[in-house]
Amino acid sequence: MFLGCRGWVPCGADRAALTVAPSAGTASGFDVRQALFRVRSSFPAVVQIVVAAGAAYSIARFGLGHAAPVLAVTVTISSLGFARDARPRRVLENAVGVVIGIALSELLLLVIGKGIWQDGVVLFAALVIARFFSTSSAFAVAAATQSMFVMLLPDPAGGPFTRSLDGLVGGVIALLITALVPRDPLGLARADATRLFAELQPAFESLVRALRHDDVRQADAALDRLRATQPLLDDWAATLETARSISRLSPFLRRRLPVVESEARILRYLDLAVRNLRVVTRRIDTGIGDGRRRPEVADVVASIGVAVGVLGESFASVERRPVAQEALSAVGRRLDPALVLPGAAVGETVLVLMLRPLVIDLLMATGLPHDEARARLASL
Repeated sequence: MFLGCRGWVPCGADRAALTVAPSAGTASGFDVRQALFRVRSSFPAVVQIVVAAGAAYSIARFGLGHAAPVLAVTVTISSLGFARDARPRRVLENAVGVVIGIALSELLLLVIGKGIWQDGVVLFAALVIARFFSTSSAFAVAAATQSMFVMLLPDPAGGPFTRSLDGLVGGVIALLITALVPRDPLGLARADATRLFAELQPAFESLVRALRHDDVRQADAALDRLRATQPLLDDWAATLETARSISRLSPFLRRRLPVVESEARILRYLDLAVRNLRVVTRRIDTGIGDGRRRPEVADVVASIGVAVGVLGESFASVERRPVAQEALSAVGRRLDPALVLPGAAVGETVLVLMLRPLVIDLLMATGLPHDEARARLASL
């Protein structure tokens, strides 16, 4: 995959395959492929919300006899939502908070009645309390919306706190559906990983070109790409935390927990590696532009790029992980300034030394303990 065009750089269809959701924007700026990607990635959440809303409505309508269980449905939808963080704890906290807001609104309705100023009092109280108990602005908006349903909809036939019971039904159903009809958190996590590796590949390309051709613009491009990877790392971390929580709760996903833990380890050390790579790239960015080419260091960086690409492939094919490990070990055995840049000035050899922690982090991402990863580097 990496040995076709120029050294390790992917070409043609291989490069296209690295892109998760390639751009196909129109003149208006609407990206059809990105839109289709959003729909496809959100499909499990759509199914989950539809099933949960139907179940909540059926229980409240036919089981409890409530004629219009609006809040049972709306609480279910707001508790699940499309948030990346779909952990059962978050769903529970959201549901409990909204149900308490509904109950408080019904209590205030009994005390102060209905009217314009009463609506303002209830809305003010719901927003203040929601902001006090949660850092999520979406949660505050959901709680305020439910409180307005209580104040503005006609009083239910079941009497006071009927809507609180509907909200409780919605919250319980949301939590049960999270466990019994779970989304595909591991699939989402792997999509996040694919997006990250798809960004790392062109960053390595730019670094190699910068070193081979003394091209400051390529180094700038690599640094910009690497800085932009932090949100991708954060997304991946959030999705894996959701996958871990749901796998512990759901009887259908519990067997996948070891896989989730393994990928969380990869993320932990890959995050460190990317941070190290940003430092190395910054050093390259400030050090080149002097008219000198650095093909020896470029070869080492290219080899690391090959190994990182193989590590990315291991998410779809686990047997590729030992291949990545061996490729990184081969790079590590070369990371001696005397081997890479014999007779070079100290300022030049520092860059080779800076690559050593990066390779250690990547080796640990493949599953090696720290001492063994360090032992695979050239002795200094």
